[in-house]
Amino acid sequence: QVQFVESGGGLVQPGGSLRLSCVASTNIFRIINMGWYRRAPGKQRELVAHITNGGGSNYADSVKGRFTISRDNAKKTVYLQMNSLKPEDTAVYYCNFPMTPQDRWGQGTQVTVSS
Repeated sequence: QVQFVESGGGLVQPGGSLRLSCVASTNIFRIINMGWYRRAPGKQRELVAHITNGGGSNYADSVKGRFTISRDNAKKTVYLQMNSLKPEDTAVYYCNFPMTPQDRWGQGTQVTVSS
């Protein structure tokens, strides 16, 4: 299974921005689709954005227009640029395969939006 290592989270005020990164340990990164998930306290994990191997992207309604997913195949890295952050974006963020994630998850990165 692929190892995912997420980073870039932190504490930010409402309206602020963060950029998350996820490095995937696989030699076939360029041909796989990737997704960003989050798990908020007391809620189930949800897929918030995904990007295809061709660069096409899709977003959950709750983040559309505020978050942007991108990838760098040479670095085996997927990014999540988060702008106009809201308190309800507070969660642990993970990357994995979209729709059918593997059982092995990374440690995630905590994002806290609070004044």
